[in-house]
Amino acid sequence: MTNDAEKRWSDDGNFRRAVRYSLAVLTAAALVCTATAIWSAAAQCRDADTLLCDTPARAAILFGPGVLLLLGGIGAFVETIRVWRRGGTWPIWQGAGWFLFLIMLFYLGLGASTIPGD
Repeated sequence: MTNDAEKRWSDDGNFRRAVRYSLAVLTAAALVCTATAIWSAAAQCRDADTLLCDTPARAAILFGPGVLLLLGGIGAFVETIRVWRRGGTWPIWQGAGWFLFLIMLFYLGLGASTIPGD
């Protein structure tokens, strides 16, 4: 087990796994966003000027990828605990989890303007 004060946290295998995991989650979120946009384009209001013409389409394009990014971040934190228990280089996975949470917050923050408020 490494001493956390030593800061010898270079583990190329774990780093590659964390990067591949993060890229897979981001790709899946982008695919869900694209599929939701295609679904909303074929919705009932085809003659509208905007792509997201009704509230369900707006909510789906906001919360679909948002929930996927949230679950991806939680999965990265679960892997952080698993790697920590094995005595491995856990900060790599913690960084991946915080990165996915940050992307989720940016996405939800930018997309929140699409949901109409009463």
